[in-house]
Amino acid sequence: MHSNVESVPTKLQRIAKKASTDKDCQFTSLYHLMNKELLLECFTGLKGKAASGIDNITKEKYAINLEANLDNLVERLHKMAYKPQPVLRIYIPKAGSQRKRPLGIPTLEDKLVQAGLVKILQAIYEQDFLNDSYGFRPLRSCHDALRALSETVENQPVHYIVEADIKGFFDNVNQDQLIQFISHRIADKRILRLIQRFLKAGIQEDGQHKASETGTPQGGVISPLLANIYLHYTLDLWFKKCIKSKCKGYARLIRYADDYVVCFQIEAEAKHFKEAMETRLKQFNLEVAPEKTKLFKFGKFAQSKAKASGERPATFDFLGFTHYNSRSRDGKRYRMKRKTVSKRFTAKVVGYKEWLKANRTLPTKQIMKTTAAKLRGHFAYYGVTDNSKSLQSFAYWVTQTLYKWLNRRGKRGCYTWEKFTKLLKLYPLPNPRITVNLLSTSR
Repeated sequence: MHSNVESVPTKLQRIAKKASTDKDCQFTSLYHLMNKELLLECFTGLKGKAASGIDNITKEKYAINLEANLDNLVERLHKMAYKPQPVLRIYIPKAGSQRKRPLGIPTLEDKLVQAGLVKILQAIYEQDFLNDSYGFRPLRSCHDALRALSETVENQPVHYIVEADIKGFFDNVNQDQLIQFISHRIADKRILRLIQRFLKAGIQEDGQHKASETGTPQGGVISPLLANIYLHYTLDLWFKKCIKSKCKGYARLIRYADDYVVCFQIEAEAKHFKEAMETRLKQFNLEVAPEKTKLFKFGKFAQSKAKASGERPATFDFLGFTHYNSRSRDGKRYRMKRKTVSKRFTAKVVGYKEWLKANRTLPTKQIMKTTAAKLRGHFAYYGVTDNSKSLQSFAYWVTQTLYKWLNRRGKRGCYTWEKFTKLLKLYPLPNPRITVNLLSTSR
């Protein structure tokens, strides 16, 4: 009787505890957790105004008969009559580029079921994932990955870095191998079958259905978790057991989703890893982009060595920031510093300009409030230690662009800077400031 009155979160906590204490445990009974309580929780967590998939059903529309809809969904799930719909593919403008970015939109019920699966899988895999995997995990962020990188390069004997880029990772995941990996921990055949159905659901574009033989579900909330499982087995565990354990010098891999950098003390070990990594990834249907995969000197002595040989010190990009060798303000200590990647900076400025152009007829108050929100969002991510100059530059370009477009709305030249200054007092824009401290704590 006791298990029947337990809430789903309590059951998931028990599963997490079991997964943590017994690393060889295969879970055979999980599908019963895909119940009304779990799906209602997932429904509550959905964004209210998210775009609808191929069935045109929004959260608002689904909520009208929520109880009946969830009962019906649970019934179909437990009869194994539930079949995921193809993901609607649309294209949205890519700021600063003529190309467009593909976007996948699952149906509302598919979002619900995927969210339920994520909660169940996360309870198990959060106990397995390694500490240096940061992407799309609870209570972890890009800033945590950047902080880990700072502490490593500044405090450990790091002299070489391998920067890697996997070509079209999310599109090239081998689905059969992914299911094999999941089977290490999950032996509930209904859970595995449901995941397979999502993998095979395909996409719908211009009314045409395209099957998906490789890759993870586009736009689905389950996709990042499946990607983490795939890279946990193909990369993280392999690095820990086959590379790091055999290194005589320091070695550390820091990964955010499919974006990762690897720090080494010894050049020969960095070279070995780079070659072995390319061979390893090929075994799992993945390959690196040669032009974006590099091994280079980096760290405390890289700058002086580069100067001595007349070369420019290497820099590298990771999670939207260009990292470079530098010194502390007093010049006494080595520091790795970072600034916004120039391409990202330009794209963000162009993106704001395009937004303003498309929305120039909005009331001034609305334009000012949205501009302030865009700046706050930019500062929240890019407002990291050492990046003040890029922040100030971004704020300057946004302000100049705003003044220029407001000036165009009336007779040319009639909108003075004095009038604009008064407007800024009425609707102040946030000041650029550092919001995230990435300074290494152990000096």
